[in-house]
Amino acid sequence: MPTETTEIANYADDELVLRAQENDQVAFSELMRRTSTASFRLAVSILHDRQEAEDEVQNSYFSAWRHMAQFHREAKFSTWISRIVVNQCLMRLRKLRAASFEYLDDVKTDEGIRQRELTEEGPSPERSLGTSELSDVLKIEIRKLPPLLRHVLILRDVEELSSAEVASRLEISTSAVKSRLLRARRQLRHSMEKHTGRLGVATLTAET
Repeated sequence: MPTETTEIANYADDELVLRAQENDQVAFSELMRRTSTASFRLAVSILHDRQEAEDEVQNSYFSAWRHMAQFHREAKFSTWISRIVVNQCLMRLRKLRAASFEYLDDVKTDEGIRQRELTEEGPSPERSLGTSELSDVLKIEIRKLPPLLRHVLILRDVEELSSAEVASRLEISTSAVKSRLLRARRQLRHSMEKHTGRLGVATLTAET
């Protein structure tokens, strides 16, 4: 005899959302199952840390469960949860960035407190940044982009979704995706050239 879990696996997303909004945890679990892989990949693409990504995905689903009543069913659940994951990860990055600044602020030069020196390995400061350094700088500059541009850049160039998929996720037109992506790449290229000249940014110049 089919179990409730077996039966609910055959439900359409809209039906699952309706049941989840009526506090059906089995229905919500099925929605989680259907979107968890994409959510995790998205979180990893932003945080670049699998454990932190897993934590923030869990936090995202917890938040989604608490706010199911606020979800408007004319949108796709997958789009909604993707937005929550992106926002959750960006909040995590802001906290990490704030913690980094607090750490640097604690580095005093007063007598009795040893000054920490930031040293570089590999090429001298006069030379171009190495591959790992360039990657770190790139991540920092991406985080500085305005959210409207950053979200498109991450989904299109990092997550490697098509323009149509990005448009669906963010609920905007494909022309808006291409316009924002072009602006994001230009801003990022300009920022990177301050660090590296024209090295290492060729992938950001391609048109969609």
